[in-house]
Amino acid sequence: MNTSNKESALPNITDWQQINWLGVEKYVKKLQQRIYHAESLGNNRKVRDLQRMLMNSNAALLVSIKRVTQINGGKRTSGVDDYKVLTPSEILELYKNMKSLNLQNHNPKPAYRTYIKNKNGKLIPLGIPIIKDRVYQNIVKLALEPQWECRFEPTSYGFRPNRGCHDAIERIFNTIRGSRQWVFEGNFKGCFDNLNHDFIMKQLGDFPEREIIGKWLKTGFLNNEVFIIAPQGGIISPLLANIALHGMEETLSIQYKAINKNGIISYENRSTYAMARYADDFVVMCNTEQEAHRVYDLLKPYLEIRGFELPANKTKITPITSGFDFLGFNIKKYKAEQGNKLLIKPSKESISKFKQKISSNIKNLYGNNTKTLIDTLNPIIIGTANYWSPSVAREIYSEMDTYIWIGIKKFLVRSHPKKSWKWIKEQYFKADKTGQSKNRWILTDPITGNQLKKMAWTPIVRHEQIKHTHSLFNKELEEYFIKRSVKEFKKNNVAYRQKLAKK
Repeated sequence: MNTSNKESALPNITDWQQINWLGVEKYVKKLQQRIYHAESLGNNRKVRDLQRMLMNSNAALLVSIKRVTQINGGKRTSGVDDYKVLTPSEILELYKNMKSLNLQNHNPKPAYRTYIKNKNGKLIPLGIPIIKDRVYQNIVKLALEPQWECRFEPTSYGFRPNRGCHDAIERIFNTIRGSRQWVFEGNFKGCFDNLNHDFIMKQLGDFPEREIIGKWLKTGFLNNEVFIIAPQGGIISPLLANIALHGMEETLSIQYKAINKNGIISYENRSTYAMARYADDFVVMCNTEQEAHRVYDLLKPYLEIRGFELPANKTKITPITSGFDFLGFNIKKYKAEQGNKLLIKPSKESISKFKQKISSNIKNLYGNNTKTLIDTLNPIIIGTANYWSPSVAREIYSEMDTYIWIGIKKFLVRSHPKKSWKWIKEQYFKADKTGQSKNRWILTDPITGNQLKKMAWTPIVRHEQIKHTHSLFNKELEEYFIKRSVKEFKKNNVAYRQKLAKK
């Protein structure tokens, strides 16, 4: 099977920074597209052959090492072996070492167990594999993901390429605008840690490297130097969790009908239930309260075979006139003069979390200069404003700007206890130098001239939901995803958003 000359033509790599990444990534992408296409045709043998070819390629190894050591979060964090790869020469040495190794003979090491706080303040476990395991997991993911992207349900949005929270929210908005008035909210307890290994291995079928996945599932973690048997986290964990969770639509008998309107194909769900899932959080939208109460019983066999639980405190049945929270947003139908109106706003919990983050950062920076304060707060302000921007957030932006202003005032007064407020104003507040507003009270660093951003400068831009089962691995949809990425870039680009705000 001849795919490309580029793989065999890879030169002997002596300088990590001189690698032709465009050619390497193009080779990987081409094989992934072929895997997706073969899966769409039901050609299982070709899928396996292409997966083997990709996983055995130097290109997949290079791309995976780059992702693990230079792109992913935690790239500077070691596993239980304390081995870190930080410099280009160390990365090159890792590549040369792994090039001579064989994935089939690899024996994973336990993950290093650490804990992070979730949004409720509770500690959740996080497994950190050693670097070689991370690289191998990414290689396997490169081959396994396009196969399953061809199978995954259109209502699944978490940890999938070119799908995200805003797509899930837009799906819910478009669904609830119809006749569905009740929502079943659910969250799977300990999703990955409770995964039925036999079930996931069965789902993998005859995937060429299923044995190494089995080893990762059985590999435990070290907690205070004590070895504990438990599934390991890592790069491939979200994909395996999505594979395990696949099938909820079938369980709920959800089906779609293709509708051709003026040459444009859309898909309508005329079934009893509709849903949206982001990782282990999901909502099922129903026409009546009775239908909502039947969801739990319908999902029982789906849950049992996968080893999951759906605790009573993790489920809730809500009329949309009362509203519900999902992914940091509140979705609710309000009474209006001309019938009910569905609105999506940042949730109270999301707003509270933002305030806490602003307050804690300002307090932690007491004693620092204004430049450090601005450099710290701007990414938080811009990131949160961008995330909230597809919702009805205009008033909330103004409220948050006022909240930030109060915190900044305390910071400055504390920094200059012997100076008058008039002196502080003249020293630190200037007119907006971008000209996008007439505000003359913008916190400005006296030395660099850098200014603190205002949330209110972020325009509200409706998110365009990804179409049905469209996948990045579908070669025929390359133009669609190029246009979509351009739209996303413009939406998240500060300068472009500022230009929109002026109009």
